[in-house]
Amino acid sequence: MVTIQYFSGYIRNYKKLCDELGIALPLSREEREQAILVKAYEKWGVSLTDYLYGCFAIVLCDEERQKLFAFRDQVGQKQLFYAVADGELLCDGDINVIAANPRYERRLNKRMLQQYLFYGYPIGEETFYEGVYKLRPGHYLEWDGKAVSLHRYWRPVFEPDESKTPEEYAEEIRAVVEEILGEERADEQLPYKESFLSGGVDSSYLLAAGDAVCANTVGYVESGFDESALARQTAETLGKGFRVKMISPQEFVERIPTVMDKMGQPLGDASAVAFSLGCAAVREHAEVVYSGEGIDEFFGGYNAHRREIPKEWTYLTCSHIMNEDFIKTFMLDYDENVRAVDPVAPLWAEVQGQHPLAQKLTIDISLWLEGDIYLNTDRTSTACGVELHTPFSDLRLFNVARKIPADYQFRDEQNKYVFRMAASSRLPHEAAFRKKVGFPVPIRMWLKDSRYNRPVEDKLFGATSRKFFRQDVMRDMWTRYLGGEEFLWNRLYAIYAFLLWYDMKF
Repeated sequence: MVTIQYFSGYIRNYKKLCDELGIALPLSREEREQAILVKAYEKWGVSLTDYLYGCFAIVLCDEERQKLFAFRDQVGQKQLFYAVADGELLCDGDINVIAANPRYERRLNKRMLQQYLFYGYPIGEETFYEGVYKLRPGHYLEWDGKAVSLHRYWRPVFEPDESKTPEEYAEEIRAVVEEILGEERADEQLPYKESFLSGGVDSSYLLAAGDAVCANTVGYVESGFDESALARQTAETLGKGFRVKMISPQEFVERIPTVMDKMGQPLGDASAVAFSLGCAAVREHAEVVYSGEGIDEFFGGYNAHRREIPKEWTYLTCSHIMNEDFIKTFMLDYDENVRAVDPVAPLWAEVQGQHPLAQKLTIDISLWLEGDIYLNTDRTSTACGVELHTPFSDLRLFNVARKIPADYQFRDEQNKYVFRMAASSRLPHEAAFRKKVGFPVPIRMWLKDSRYNRPVEDKLFGATSRKFFRQDVMRDMWTRYLGGEEFLWNRLYAIYAFLLWYDMKF
């Protein structure tokens, strides 16, 4: 007998699977997902992940074999953590659940703190809790009651094919996008959906091609950080509804503790707070919302993907906020044996000999995308009671991206050029080829303002901070930041996020 112990996510190609597995419809979503997972395992065993499109974290028990299996989707859209405590496997998509289990003795993993200060997010399979691990994307876990064994079932492999033109690849992208969104549209149990929309091409294309009836964005009074005007223009052009959640500095700062609590681990990405407020606003009128994550990592959307790095260097993902020399002077218990390169080195060794773009994308998909972006979007949306759908993270779209030559991806100062060509079939040229804006937050300005930064300053120089960090270095950094060195904001915010999280959890 096979039983599903835990499932988080959604199965986008459920109609095809129900037909192939002999599952009669209609069923409720919960019933059909349970039936699909059980019958898929009975038919394909641990290879069931090869047939699922969507996102998933699955824990199932094979009672006949007396084994438990846990699976995480290929790119890590859903979180899944595990620990062995008192001879029992603890497994859940919310690390808070494991940390709160009385069988687990809560201990801080200082190695992760040191890595976090470099990257700004919890990278790799270790977590901030000693003995609690993250099941990596594209992996499954096997537990026989005695030991955990880990198996890698998927990896991002780029194999460029120059036999096709950029136009032919753009047509492939369009066809796959229509297939994916056709499946989303066909789910009668989710008749009403909305969509997040920034000023960029990814979310604009998703809104144009999908069935969302209304677009949502966040905005700020600080014009240099506000994308809502561009988003409104796109929504109106496409004939969609539009809502904007204006975020004040006070509201943002007050939201940070809630986000760090629900996130389960510290995250130095300030956009998570804006995303949380956006999700809360959407939840007032919708339960399901689209978001455009995945495209930058599949198609080369970041400026870091264009830059050349010396051959002797290791690409340490597209985001890191401190260097090791600084961390060494800053941490009281700096460990010389913990190196920033450690989580990346095994993957970097695997991609040697490939094109530099393929190398970078492999690293970012495997570490940055799931460690920062999906940690943010999964935990914040779930905490707000919103079901987040990320159609552009579908593996079928990656299977097109992996074959596109690097020379096609960068044209006329544009990143992800072929994807933009595909999007232009649905969008005005200006929207499809608009320069990447990102998801900026005015936190670098707000942290300098004495009206809002008191909670931050109290943590930076409080009792917990004195346990971990040299206060003279902290004071120097804070003084320089207030004096105009705004680039230091991300260091200070990441430190604050950790201290806030630590005081809540320990």
